[in-house]
Parts: sequence; C-alpha cells; structure tokens
Amino acid sequence: MKRWFVVTSPLAVASMVLAGCGAGGAATTTKAQDLVVTAAVRTSIFDALAKSHQLPPKDYVSLIPKRTYYAFNPANRTYYAAAGLVASPHSLPAQVGTQDDGGYQLLTHKSGVATWKVYNDGLGGAEGSTCPIAIPASVLAAWNWKPKSCAPPN
Repeated sequence: MKRWFVVTSPLAVASMVLAGCGAGGAATTTKAQDLVVTAAVRTSIFDALAKSHQLPPKDYVSLIPKRTYYAFNPANRTYYAAAGLVASPHSLPAQVGTQDDGGYQLLTHKSGVATWKVYNDGLGGAEGSTCPIAIPASVLAAWNWKPKSCAPPN
C-alpha cells in the first residue's frame, strides 16, 4: 500500500485554517447585535433606573412599553440599553422624576460586569441637545435609530 504525504509550509497551513474564520462567522463579528429583552434583563434595567432616580422600584409600575432597547457590541464588549420608567400613580416623586429630562435613560455595562451604568437622556431627542454618551453606530443601526442620535424614533 502506498502512502502519500503532503508537505507544506506552516504559513500555508495557517492561511487555510484562518480562511474558515471569515468576517461572516459569529465568533468574529464586530457588528452590534439587537438582543431580546428577557424578564431578567427587564428587571435589571428596571431596578437600575429606579435606583438612578433614588427611589424604590415600588414607585414605578413598568418600563415604557415598546421603548426598551437592548444590544451587545462585540467591538468594545459592552451591552447597551435604553429605556424609561412608568411612574406609579401613587408616587408623586416618581411622577415628577420621570417628566421632561428625567423620562428616558441610556445604560451600559461591560461584558462580565452585572451593574448597569445609567446616563440621563431625557433631552436626547430635543433639538440642540447633546447625548450623554456616544452610542456606537452599529448599536444605533441594530436598534433602527438615526445615526448620531440618542433617542428612539418617535
């Protein structure tokens, strides 16, 4: 029985192995991914926002319906969220705190860190206002937000 051996350079082997790791693979993507807001994520965002208002979660009833966004950006290994709270009708401080410039927030946390950092973005959609953080273009695209914006489309 004849045996055949192929002799090649290490560079050629490495090139063939890396060819299978193209930009289309999930492991190497740098494009932000729009994620599902699970119950656990919803609770963590809700609690972080209540804490940012220095009020207990019981002073709020929910996140604003259809205005909660959540994404992961592998380029900087950061999770992004955007949401607002619905105040309880029984809490005047919560009602006042969610009006105007306290009504919408942006949140971030690095992969492996459980605590959200909250940025007040109540004026983010107002003309002439500036965003408290720079949201990466790939996250804005994943959320279908306008480029360089910091608030969801109306």
